[in-house]
Amino acid sequence: MLKAIILVGGPMKGTRFRPLSLELPKPLFPVAGFPIIYHHIEACSKVPEVREILVIGFYQPNDALNKFIMQAQLEFQIQIRYLQEYTALGTAGGLYHFRDQILTGSPEMFFVMNADVCGDFPLVEMLRFQREHGPEAYGTILGTEATRQQSLLYGCMVENKDTHEILHYAEKPETFVSTTINCGIYLFTPNIFKILEVTFKKNLEDNYNFDYLTPSKEVIRLEQDIFIPMAGSGTLFVYSTSRFWSQIKSAGAAVYANRHYLAIYRDKHPERLAKNGEGLPKIIGDVFIHPTAIVHPTAVLGPNVTIGKGVTVGEGVRVRETIILEGATLQAHCCILHSIVGWHSTVGVWTRIEGTPNDPNPNKPFAKLEIPCMFSDDGKLNPSITVIGSNVQVPPEVIILNSIVLPHKDLNGCYKNQIIL
Repeated sequence: MLKAIILVGGPMKGTRFRPLSLELPKPLFPVAGFPIIYHHIEACSKVPEVREILVIGFYQPNDALNKFIMQAQLEFQIQIRYLQEYTALGTAGGLYHFRDQILTGSPEMFFVMNADVCGDFPLVEMLRFQREHGPEAYGTILGTEATRQQSLLYGCMVENKDTHEILHYAEKPETFVSTTINCGIYLFTPNIFKILEVTFKKNLEDNYNFDYLTPSKEVIRLEQDIFIPMAGSGTLFVYSTSRFWSQIKSAGAAVYANRHYLAIYRDKHPERLAKNGEGLPKIIGDVFIHPTAIVHPTAVLGPNVTIGKGVTVGEGVRVRETIILEGATLQAHCCILHSIVGWHSTVGVWTRIEGTPNDPNPNKPFAKLEIPCMFSDDGKLNPSITVIGSNVQVPPEVIILNSIVLPHKDLNGCYKNQIIL
């Protein structure tokens, strides 16, 4: 029997995802028609021995989260529970805090997945790899290749090329260590709790004091506190993948992930992709249209477009590289490029909304998506995708370029490189 744990963090995280995370917990934001963690749960459900999925974070239980878990349980016929941390405990602190729930039923192993990554998760292959290395393997980290320069932004691993044992681990090193980076997807045996316990008790001892105003240190980080001392001990291994993988740290990263999940649908879920036909809108490339959406047959959609629940797309509308969220209305002949249009927002007739993608350099093998700073050194907004918050009214015949619009705004003109508060 196996289990899976999805680490979702909490409301103080995801600041780069605003204003979208103001309305909905970031893990529930829809990418390619489904919440981000839906793709994690779907991947876990493909591993036949996974019997339970535990979602760990410090979001307050809310209607959206409870409804999602209920629906996912019914769809995948697997038990899913949300375990709320009393405070942010770090990537390993939550595992140790809920160790009894994780170990209930004596699982042979358990997956741990960070919610803010996306990809074509090779979980079955990781399981086979871990079993091949026998009981001495306490854990396997999913790794992928990055450029030398970008590797400094991730956890870097030096491996024995023959055994794939991790000999050295460095989290965001200052100088080059390795181009093999940590994907934030792990497979552990229960033996990992021996190391977690040692680390937890050491933290308590190091921070023990009689000052009741100073909390004891209960935060444990998998990367810095666990992997660094485990490296070179013969208990930690890396399984490298060349499949699609990326982080989802910003709205631009969500549009990038949307493109790749739609491409994955081509092989694994062709029924989810819209098709061309008589009386239907023109589809270019990969497009997801929710069954409840109303799309005018003269609209042109794609490539890489998601049309959400209850969306209305008017006559002659052009959309590409964009996510349109639930209840939005795109009036006749508007054009939306490289953008996200928020829940229940309206875009007027003949209006153009356009952003600038920050895609990886296609000329560099293994290049990953970079999340640029919001502002340049001289205080100007860096070009990025345009994000229209929820319940925004965009008037007819205007241009919104490289801008971020917070929720509940009635715009009255054109905007370029601005944050509209």
